[in-house]
Amino acid sequence: MNFITKGYNLVFPAKERVDRGKKGEQLFLSFPRCFTKINRDDLLVHDSIEQAVRIIDSWPSWISPTMIFVGPSGSGKSCLANIWSQKSKAQRLSGLARGLDSSLIDTRKPILLEDADRFDLNDTELFHIINSIHQHDSSLLMTARTFPVSWSVRLPDLRSRLKAATIVKMSLPDDDFLEKAIVKMFADRQIFIDERLAFYIVQRMERSLVFAEKLVNRMDDLALSRGTGITRSLASEVLEEIQKCDQ
Repeated sequence: MNFITKGYNLVFPAKERVDRGKKGEQLFLSFPRCFTKINRDDLLVHDSIEQAVRIIDSWPSWISPTMIFVGPSGSGKSCLANIWSQKSKAQRLSGLARGLDSSLIDTRKPILLEDADRFDLNDTELFHIINSIHQHDSSLLMTARTFPVSWSVRLPDLRSRLKAATIVKMSLPDDDFLEKAIVKMFADRQIFIDERLAFYIVQRMERSLVFAEKLVNRMDDLALSRGTGITRSLASEVLEEIQKCDQ
């Protein structure tokens, strides 16, 4: 089994600034795990993401036909998978349910299977897909929260195939990265904040880019509707608001 242990994190693309008028303060936006329009240029590349970015950039010249991105929720694996999917024009599989027929899947084309560990895998069909991917010199990218060794795999041949895959271990962003990400998210909206404000926010927020994006968008919405700037008091208000909504 090949391991790439250096984690990576992503920056989400900017949201367009739209003045919603008087209703702005009543609107609380709900954001998905990842924006489907994210592209390679939206990545903030630094040491902890360099290896993973190289993997995506190097496709189709991967070191193995099967890649598995493993990391907790919020680590960015789905967003990077989306970038690869856009680049490779991959077929998306929502999960290998028991009734899936692998013969209906064109394994000559790249395949993306997200949350592979959260479904009751059809061992035989997944094994056939991986074998066919190898035969056609194609590519399979899977994402999961846990390592394949803990998956409920019953077929010995499939376990062997998964052991031969390249595992890309991912992690949650650290404080320094989150501060830079928040500064960039605001800058993408033509808003330039003091680094001390970014530090203040990160020390009080959930360590995830999804939370950071939600917070930046909400602060932007409120500042627009009120005609005010991005301040520490606004950050404190939004942090409290999001935490209450998430309870």
